[in-house]
Formats: sequence, C-alpha cells, structure tokens
Amino acid sequence: MTDAEWALVRPLLPVPGWLRGRGGQPEAYCHRQMLDAIGYLVDNGVKWRAMPADFPPWDRVYAFFRRWRDHALLQEFHDRLRAKVRMRAGRDAEPTAGVIDSQSVKADAVVGADSRGFDGGKLVNGRKRHVVVDTLGLLLGVMVTAADTGDRIAAKVLLRQVADAHHRLALVWADGGYTGSLVEHCLAALALVLLIVKRSDNQKGFVVLPKRWIVERLFAHLMRSRRLARDYERRTTSAEAMVYWSMIALMTRRLARPHPARG
Repeated sequence: MTDAEWALVRPLLPVPGWLRGRGGQPEAYCHRQMLDAIGYLVDNGVKWRAMPADFPPWDRVYAFFRRWRDHALLQEFHDRLRAKVRMRAGRDAEPTAGVIDSQSVKADAVVGADSRGFDGGKLVNGRKRHVVVDTLGLLLGVMVTAADTGDRIAAKVLLRQVADAHHRLALVWADGGYTGSLVEHCLAALALVLLIVKRSDNQKGFVVLPKRWIVERLFAHLMRSRRLARDYERRTTSAEAMVYWSMIALMTRRLARPHPARG
C-alpha cells in the first residue's frame, strides 16, 4: 500500500484484543506489513512458503490470515471499507438492492473430493463461487461450494446470510438459473424481491444485460488475481477469505483516488 492508502485504511482496522483490555500480547509485526504480504500472495498467486523475504515470516503471515478468517475480523474490515466507498459515492452505507450470480473455477489437486464437483453446464471440475454484490459492484456476501451445487440451493443459504447482515436489502436481481420456487421463498422467508433478468430469445451474440453486468464485472476482477484464477485452498472458508482480500485491495485503491468533486 502507498502511504495515502495506509492513511485511509488504518482507522478502519479492527482493534486488537490487547488494546481493548481483553488480554493477549502485542503483535510482533505491523498490520501494514501483514496486509501487504497477504495482498502480494493473492495478487501474485505464490505459495505461503514462497513469501518473499521482504515480508514477515510466512508462518506469522498465515497465522494473521487464519486469525482474521476464523474470528470474522476480515469481513468486519471489508464491510467498513465498503461502507466508506459507498458513502464517498453518495450512497447510503447500507444497500437496498443487489445482484446474485455464481462463477465456477477449476480446483487444484489439494482440493479434496468433499468440496469439489463437476459443473456440467460450464464443464468445470472444481468449485463454485456464489456472490451477492450491491449496485456499485461491491461484495455483500460470498459462499464457496463444490461446482456441482445448484445455484438455487446455494442461493437460499447465501441470501439468508446477506439479508441478516443487511436489513435494508429489499431487491435482488438474478439470471434465469434462479427461477422457480426460490422467488417465492425469498419473498416469504426473507422479505426479498428476487427479480429475474432474462435474455431475449431474439438477441444474437454478446449483449450487455441490465444489472447482470455488475456482478460479471466483479468476476472479471477476481480472475485478475492469480490466487483466484484457480482454487488452491483446502478449505472453502479460506477460498471465501481470498475473495474478500481481493475486494479489500480494490476498494483501498478506489478510496485513494482523488475525489471527482475535488478534481
């Protein structure tokens, strides 16, 4: 991170337990070093043990990553950044509308059979990322499953999590893969309107569909990170965490840009 990015990020970091009087020892390495190290890993796709010597030891960086993943600190930090980006864009901190979709990616050999499958539609043997984004393309929720998991089955769980975390969310756009009983379930159980955006039968070739392009843009961003071009994580929670780290880097860069109103 640049100094400008760090100045924006530092006030949004979760406060360590020892600073809150909950016990524990002060951390041996600066959070900036840890964030830079994990950002390097996600962007360049290196192994944990191949962490360059410029960063703290790989096992300390992994311990930091694991602690943030398991104690929901990563999502807390991500959500604070997202709220700041939305407010800077003139939106409310909490969204009222979103878009849901899924992306199948190949899995590395380290991914066990219990969390991998074959997506017959995309002809991909690996995992599937189910995501919900707001109308700015910022992540609201992600769930990683085996690639053979149906979109409607995963959407019931993911939309429940997103609706519980974002109480103002009232409308979600989706593609034709989310039709059927899911529409009635969202309205009855979650008070969400699931609006299906379908492609016209008369259209030929590539056509940008309303709202659906927003989530496709997020998928394109994820594929630019080498760690996310293929799923290398043994645990699905780690795969979800990698998606959050990629979005954190994107939002950090966006916040550091000059505000349009200020030139």
